[in-house]
Amino acid sequence: MTETLYKRLEDAVRRAGAILKDAHATADTTYMKEGPANFVTDYDRQIQEQLIRELREILPDSHFLAEEDHMQDPLGDGYCFIIDPLDGTTNFVHDYRYSCVCVGLARHGRMHWGAVYNPYLEEMYTARAGEGAYLNSQKLYLTEAHLEDTIVAFGCARYNSDDTDRLFAYVKELYLHSQAIRDGGSAGLDMCGTAAGRSGIYIELRLQPWDFAAASLILQEAGGIVTQINGDPVTLDKPCSVLTGNPAAWRESRELLERMDI
Repeated sequence: MTETLYKRLEDAVRRAGAILKDAHATADTTYMKEGPANFVTDYDRQIQEQLIRELREILPDSHFLAEEDHMQDPLGDGYCFIIDPLDGTTNFVHDYRYSCVCVGLARHGRMHWGAVYNPYLEEMYTARAGEGAYLNSQKLYLTEAHLEDTIVAFGCARYNSDDTDRLFAYVKELYLHSQAIRDGGSAGLDMCGTAAGRSGIYIELRLQPWDFAAASLILQEAGGIVTQINGDPVTLDKPCSVLTGNPAAWRESRELLERMDI
């Protein structure tokens, strides 16, 4: 792919973010999906439709694995965009202003490019496979920070509550070995915060590929580790758990979790 194509992809994500920044959820634009507190809004759909239209113009033969409206093609052997048009919808519904647009691009089933854009702070995280990760124009370099010297970020969703006891047992143990815990409500932004060194690790027990695909490449290209909580690779074609972090904090977290008989 050329520099021009990458620039067009990033511009498409920025335009999608502009819709999010100027939008406000109302009762007339907010609906419930399956499960408690599982919201979707007209803006989720509007942003996704615009992204797919523009991304198709850039890469006409690409597939799409997106959160809304059952737009979930197989990854395939070519290019496949993995899209969460509005990550942090519950935050958006409550005007919490911690939401983002996540667009990943897989090629032959592996992450090739990713962008996560927070329009409220105008923070654009991007990465290309093998070429590093950036926050706006600043290259990201993760250092080896021990768990005890970092914040633990985690995620949980009311509509994924089957493993709540196990998750909070894990989080309590990690909290007791760190400086603080945070749940921002957006997996994309929380994982990118880890890539930027704002937290030592991020953990969640069940995420869809569109929740983490773009951010996973950004974190890896910044020098972090991205796996499931048992150390297995994450899966781009089905839901999985996620444990990410700088190398030292990730190793220490894995050791703590392995010792817990849950």
